[in-house]
Amino acid sequence: MKSTIKDVAKEAGVSIATVSFVINNSKHISSETKNRVLKAIKSLNYHPSKSAVNLVSGKTGNIGFILTDDHFLRTEPFYTSIFLGTEFEARNAGYYILLTSINPDFNKNDPLPRFILNNSVDGIIVAGKIPANLIDRISSYNLPTVYIDYIPTKNCCPLVLIDNLQGGLMATNHLIELGHTNIAFIGADIEHPSLSDRLKGYKQALENAKIQIKNNLIVTNSKYPDRVSGYNSIKSLLSKNKNVTAVFACNDAMAIGVLNYLNDNDYKVPKDISLIGFDDVEADLMLNPPLTTIRVPKIEMGIEAMKLLVNTLKNKKSLLNKILVPVELIERESTSTIRKK
Repeated sequence: MKSTIKDVAKEAGVSIATVSFVINNSKHISSETKNRVLKAIKSLNYHPSKSAVNLVSGKTGNIGFILTDDHFLRTEPFYTSIFLGTEFEARNAGYYILLTSINPDFNKNDPLPRFILNNSVDGIIVAGKIPANLIDRISSYNLPTVYIDYIPTKNCCPLVLIDNLQGGLMATNHLIELGHTNIAFIGADIEHPSLSDRLKGYKQALENAKIQIKNNLIVTNSKYPDRVSGYNSIKSLLSKNKNVTAVFACNDAMAIGVLNYLNDNDYKVPKDISLIGFDDVEADLMLNPPLTTIRVPKIEMGIEAMKLLVNTLKNKKSLLNKILVPVELIERESTSTIRKK
């Protein structure tokens, strides 16, 4: 039979109120009494009602996690892995994660996530780019918030960011070291700070190597960085530039689209064109050939974001912290030394 708070009180020889004080850490209790209560809780395998604990503490014990619909549909499991990291750390910290997705074209007439309207969360984690009007509406609720892989225009909250500039440098330098000089960059949603920094890294690497930056080798006119955009971008690029020997795609989703086009049109990768992506999603290993990429520690990003938010909640103020997560070059079979003609 399930143990009750009354059973714990009887076992420990204290009042029900004392057990409640210990569970909620809401009143000073002597170490001896506290240890006796905790021992009784453990021996009886008692699990206090979360709703009762929250009623006493004035907290929900929930954290809201927001991202846009397209991050589920278009960018492979990148943000899913980040979410998993927040879930791992939430367990350690005693919180539940409530996940919601919103329309990427969210407007002022759209309803806010229900967990905000219902006061069901103590704080929020936002992953990826979300519309500015949603950021403004969320901020009016004064909920502690952490942003992952996005920088809001207002310097309001802790951030967990990827070292995208360094990653762009690493990816492009890798191709340069293999002897490539006609290196294309394929991207989308270039106003996203992460993706624009990857483009900056690409340009900086070319400049450092004294290689001319050619605007006709840069394609960034797609709205979403997904497989379809990658496919169409490389198709457009190669119709006008036959001398391209290497491509840096701004993420793995676009790189997979590029690879699909090249395979469909009898280009040999990496014999004819070397290809590198960014993110290191699981699908990379199943490609033909497996994709060279820049690895982002996605689960770790989620863990760090949750730690930042818990720290903010404990300190009862928004700490303007920024964590810059390092990246790593993962060399597989889609890049090789340029073939001599």
